[in-house]
Amino acid sequence: MRKALVFYHRRENRYSFNALLGAVEEFLLEGPYRDSVFFPKNQVELLRLLQEIDASYKEVFLFISFFTTQFWEIRSLLEKLKNLRGPFRLIKVAGGPHASALPQETLLMGFDFVLIGEGEKTFLTFLRDYVQDGGELPDRGLAYWSEGRIVRTSKSEMVDLDQYPPFSLRLNKIGPLEITRGCPFLCKYCQTPRLFGAKVRHRSLEKIFFYAEALLKRGIRDLRFITPNAFSYGSPDGRELNLPHLTELLRGLSSLTRIHGGRIFFGTFPSEVRPEHVTEETLNLIKTYCANDSLVIGAQTGSERLLKVLQRGHTVEDVRRAVILTHKAGLKAKVDFIFGLPGETEEDLKESISFMEELASMGAVIHAHTFMPLPQTPFMYKPAGKVSKEIFEFIRKYLPKGQVFGLWEKQMSLAGEMEKLYKSHLRKRLLP
Repeated sequence: MRKALVFYHRRENRYSFNALLGAVEEFLLEGPYRDSVFFPKNQVELLRLLQEIDASYKEVFLFISFFTTQFWEIRSLLEKLKNLRGPFRLIKVAGGPHASALPQETLLMGFDFVLIGEGEKTFLTFLRDYVQDGGELPDRGLAYWSEGRIVRTSKSEMVDLDQYPPFSLRLNKIGPLEITRGCPFLCKYCQTPRLFGAKVRHRSLEKIFFYAEALLKRGIRDLRFITPNAFSYGSPDGRELNLPHLTELLRGLSSLTRIHGGRIFFGTFPSEVRPEHVTEETLNLIKTYCANDSLVIGAQTGSERLLKVLQRGHTVEDVRRAVILTHKAGLKAKVDFIFGLPGETEEDLKESISFMEELASMGAVIHAHTFMPLPQTPFMYKPAGKVSKEIFEFIRKYLPKGQVFGLWEKQMSLAGEMEKLYKSHLRKRLLP
């Protein structure tokens, strides 16, 4: 039976897909599907593909990865897919943060399978044993329908990053290079440690250099990295710095960029650094080896009390010192703050605004976020964040100066929709 594999490769979800495609590129390119793999980038392309796909395909596997913020868009897409009429059977497979956190709800949306958690090993097994051979389903990291009921297997394995590529060179699905996975800090609003665990795992220097050189040889001139905390690279626990290992990483990358041309961006998009890890030594490494003109520093609030509630593991003074040192090094500090956090009191709000004013007076830029209750976190059922009148006044003051940026308005709207969604699912007993 001829089968097609369709990856809904949207820009917002490309990092997740690129890692999965790296894990299965050999299977896709050297097996029976090398001419039957498709990568539509938007709904229009996807629907057109499914309407026009060769009639010889009897089964089409559609893979979709999505965040909770994309829930409504994906639900709408599934409704459109119901109206498709074709000669093939459409099997819909979900993955990503939302599906991993809420597999039952995702199956009830209309998916046939859900890949849960880290998908590299599970996905390869699913493609090889089930899709290709029609055999057994993976016994870990999967939820699916069976005879009208939902089956959920045990948790997926934590992968060794060195065993899988960070992206697919052969399929040309490339991007930032993931160097660390997992986070030990367990901040209550964050999905990262719930998805990837609290134990940090680092890709080896040898592998990082290999893939960095491959990017440079392809003409990619800006090297960027995926990590929950850039300065934690090489740290056994993710809490303490490992300066020798970090130095070796950046020195080695710098050698590659000198040979092939290119620049290193570290501790900036799409990653950040923790404030207590901003030291004269780490900043000197950035100045010596990297092209950054800024550093992204996670603060989240200016309230000492709220930092403890959030389990951030650092103090307000750590943030202040990080900003001072960053500017002293000639870099701009971009500091993350989250507005409307659960349990925030008037006093907490005053302290945050006062602290942001202080940082802005130093020349820092505030990266503004609104709290969104994400599934699988301790704050999932907390009220959606709202931007207070006082915060709006701060934004109006500093936005024209270029010292505030972010998607706080869109996030506030989405947070309200997420809160309603969870309440609806709780009434229907669809959530834990």
